[in-house]
Amino acid sequence: MLEINGLTWAVTIGLILVLLAVDLILASVRPHRVGFREASLWSIFYVLIAIAFGVWFASVYGGGAGAEYFAGYIVEKSLSVDNLFVFVIIMTTFAVPEEHQHKVLTFGIVLALVMRAIFIALGATLLALFSFMFLLFGLLLIYTAVQLFRHRNEDPDIENNLVVNTARRIVPVTDQYAGSKIFTRVDGRRLATPLFIVLVAIGGVDLLFALDSIPAVFGVTEEPYIVFTANAFALLGLRALFFLVKGLLDRLVYLSAGLSVILAFIGVKLILHWAHVDIDERVPEVPTPVSLGVILAILVIVTVASLIKTSRDPSAKAHPGSLRANPPAKTGDE
Repeated sequence: MLEINGLTWAVTIGLILVLLAVDLILASVRPHRVGFREASLWSIFYVLIAIAFGVWFASVYGGGAGAEYFAGYIVEKSLSVDNLFVFVIIMTTFAVPEEHQHKVLTFGIVLALVMRAIFIALGATLLALFSFMFLLFGLLLIYTAVQLFRHRNEDPDIENNLVVNTARRIVPVTDQYAGSKIFTRVDGRRLATPLFIVLVAIGGVDLLFALDSIPAVFGVTEEPYIVFTANAFALLGLRALFFLVKGLLDRLVYLSAGLSVILAFIGVKLILHWAHVDIDERVPEVPTPVSLGVILAILVIVTVASLIKTSRDPSAKAHPGSLRANPPAKTGDE
């Protein structure tokens, strides 16, 4: 384990909070449609911030730690793209006005960071106390990979989501948006706007992705600081990336299949590590450079294959995948 002192943690968290504050201020003070140029500049900025941090981290804590950070960052970045698919579906399903999508995304990123911080602390504690957690995490990732591959050509059912339906039953909701308000008054009654349901849906998605992404990044590194920073810098660029690539997401037709392979690979890596520690030291482990190479190779193959497929078949459309089969749509006769 690396010796990360309290000052380093404080400065890192402070930097992340400052970047988040900028996003929140921009979203609330100047609601607007984010164009391609603005999204490109912000995306480049966040990627450069992540790379600069990785270079600093490697120079201070060694090349091995730096490789673990970059491997974790790439894993989280690739998973965040699938997260974007679901965000697009939520925005489309609830017809979120473009000028308010920025605010919704920033909320989603803040909530995702909070959830991931909680899961990171919990996961690090469990791994430190019980080495068999590596086995459980590995099995969880393999199960997730199998489910994602089985339902790779489906979209999650947002309208019939348990969290969304529960929120609708508990809180009365208006039919129309009221600007950027989450709650409004109609005939003296305090009602939630559709924006509230959107935020609830985003929160449910964040929870689901946190349950998958944290075990995945722990498969790359056991250092909580690296897990946290890899997640944080991957998520900070999510808002800009959404506006940059939302028109291109439909072309990544093999992304869900590729992510399922990555999750399965990391799951096997975790199980091998558990066996190496708890059963026999002769059981081989997968080195971090190999993990990094495999993940990058899968992402490159998936991207190239997707672009070739959509160029030959323009009707092909990508899906984020689902962890369970959606119920069949009801017909008019039912």
